[in-house]
Parts: sequence; C-alpha cells; structure tokens
Amino acid sequence: MDLRLKGHRILVTGGSSGVGLATVRMLLDEGARVATCGRRADALTQALDGLADPDTLYHAPCDVRDEAAVQAFTEAAADHLGGLDGLVNNAGASRMKPFAETTNHDWRDELELKFFGVLNPLNAALPHLRASGHASVVNINAVLAKQPETALMTTSAARAGILNLSTSLSKELAPDGIRVNSVCLGLVDTGQWERRYAASGSPLDYTAWQTALAADRGIALGRLGNADEVAYAVTALLSPRASYITGTTVDVCGGVNRAVA
Repeated sequence: MDLRLKGHRILVTGGSSGVGLATVRMLLDEGARVATCGRRADALTQALDGLADPDTLYHAPCDVRDEAAVQAFTEAAADHLGGLDGLVNNAGASRMKPFAETTNHDWRDELELKFFGVLNPLNAALPHLRASGHASVVNINAVLAKQPETALMTTSAARAGILNLSTSLSKELAPDGIRVNSVCLGLVDTGQWERRYAASGSPLDYTAWQTALAADRGIALGRLGNADEVAYAVTALLSPRASYITGTTVDVCGGVNRAVA
C-alpha cells in the first residue's frame, strides 16, 4: 500500500539507533525526505552513512534537552527540506532503578529528558507544522505509561505524564490541522537489551534469554519485538491515510497487558 508519504518532510529525533534509525529508514523507503539528530555526531554519521543523498536526508548532532540547540537544528532542517510535515519525538532511554535507589537528581534528569525531549522539538517545529496543511506528530512512548514497573519507577512516571500530555496536545492542536498520536512500545530488541543481557551474567544464550524474559513479562507472542515493527506503526500514523486519527495510542508490545484498559 502506498502510504502517500512521498515528498513529505519529517523530522525524527534520536535517529542514530534503534527505533529512531528504523523509522528514518522506513520513511526514506516510502519516499519521504527526513531530518534527524542524535547526541553523538560520530554515531549519527556512521548509522546514516549511505542511506540517502544529502538532499533527501539531513542530519546534525543535537541534544533534545538543549532548547537553543533544538531550535537551531529544527530551523536548519526546515530550511534544508523546505518545511516540515511531520515530527517524531523519539529521543529517550529507560532508567532501571527502584525507588529506594533513585536520587532527586535521577528524577529531575528523567523528567527533563522525557518532557523536554518532546516539548523542545515540538515548540521549534510548530510554526512549520502549522504551515503544512497535513501535519502529524508521533510521540514514541512505552506501555510503562499504562503498566508501570517498580524497577523502572522514574521512567514509568515520566512516560505516564507524556501520554497525558500527548492527549492534551491532540485536542489543542487539532484546530491547526496537526494530528498528535502516541506509539507505546513494549520490550524491543535494541542495544539497551543487549547491554542488559551482557550485564546479567546469564548462562543462557541471547535468544534463550529473550524467550525467558518474554515469558517472565507476560508477553503473549513469546518474544521481544524489533525496531522495524515499531517503525511501521509510527510511519502509518504519519501517513495522510491516517488523516482521521488523532489523540490515540497504538501499543506495539506483543500483547503484554497487565491492565484492563
């Protein structure tokens, strides 16, 4: 199916790895023109090398917590692409600490990353999205927003706040023709889980370790997801074919569900 994204101009934060990189690749495959950023210039350049010509893919280092840097990157991206039709707020990571081990600095750092990782790019992109006529914002979130875990307390709380914020934004920005949706991922096989496997000291191989992890977490499909499976949901929501979808959440989590709603 043609998602009608050819020529659309999309900004994706955190595009150097994982879901962000998979989303960049999928958008390029759909004919979109993409701008993306990451904190490390070397990792970003290496990840994107050879994906597309410079006219189609713009990238630069940027920390989404730095308001001035985000503003400068967004303006440069919009200038390079000739405007913006979409924004994917993807930058972020999980903090695995129980409450007893979490400091006030941890709380501030987590909330700053999660909230300003959405607010800074959105505020910078809004004038361009308002001019688009078919703009879409997708906030990458996690099922932790609705199914919190004590070992990920700060991340769970921050994710819940972002889910609330996304719903509110969908209502406020609807009159401007800007759709806002969320994609909530479950356990996705990215570098974070590879590092946790390495640190676990498990006698199992990585595949068996993932299978045991999926069983422990109650994932109905019995496995971890992959970045492309998340990127598909993101790309579909950016598509003009999803023009009547806003304020919704798509869960990409293999059927894990510890809540009724």
